[in-house]
Amino acid sequence: MPKLTRRGFIAATAAAGVVRTVPSLATKPPARRILTLVYDKSLAMMRAIDRLVP
Repeated sequence: MPKLTRRGFIAATAAAGVVRTVPSLATKPPARRILTLVYDKSLAMMRAIDRLVP
């Protein structure tokens, strides 16, 4: 197992994330994120619901 410094670990993690997300961004049209606030009676507070709409 290679020894990674903190900076190297962050760079490797970011590179792995870019490799996973770039192909999906190229093939899919951009989706809109819609944030809706609803009142949840069981929690007795407002709750945010995030939806992706193509």
